[in-house]
Amino acid sequence: MRARYLALAAAAALGGCAFAGLAGTVRTCEIPGLDRGLLLAFRTPGHPDAFPGPRWVLESARDITALGGFTVLALVSILAVAWLIGQGRRRQALVFGVTVILAQALSEVLKAWIDRPRPTLVSRLDLVYSSSFPSGHALMTPVVYLTLACVLAQGRRRPGEGKWLFGPAILLTIAVGLSRLVLGVHWPTDVLAGWCLGGAIAMAAALVLQVGPRLNPVGPASGD
Repeated sequence: MRARYLALAAAAALGGCAFAGLAGTVRTCEIPGLDRGLLLAFRTPGHPDAFPGPRWVLESARDITALGGFTVLALVSILAVAWLIGQGRRRQALVFGVTVILAQALSEVLKAWIDRPRPTLVSRLDLVYSSSFPSGHALMTPVVYLTLACVLAQGRRRPGEGKWLFGPAILLTIAVGLSRLVLGVHWPTDVLAGWCLGGAIAMAAALVLQVGPRLNPVGPASGD
């Protein structure tokens, strides 16, 4: 158990340090050439307004990016908190709800503080209203889905029974981040920074859940 605590703490610290390094670079340096090159890789060479793939890929990117948008994440969070309270898992509901609210507030503060302009190198294929760094979608997706996976996995009756929840959460996190690049609304470092900080927050929340009081297993007791 101690090893699990240390692993979660180390993952949270590593993600936080990676984010701090990226934020420092963005605030003090010009846009890296790697940022430009990766963003242009999602456009037809010589035609920054044209996506090289079929139209359905763009439509899919818009659908996927919505899964990391404020409206969908707010609905998922509200429903999850309500369900957890209904199940008598009030501490988990509190940890999850507070984590999501604080992460959203932190995202807004960081965007205003760093104030990085959105990319103009390629055409934007989605509406945007805020600064670019960090990507709020890339940050909040792991905060909501990974933390929720930790909450649900903690309540399983048998150890390891809920591990299958983490795979979809991680894949969804990656897909939402990549969709922001396909749509041309973020620099790659915005997305990477969002993943780092969002993952760090999710790991910190998982650590809080792990060190708290143990929950009753989900499902009927063995003596029923």
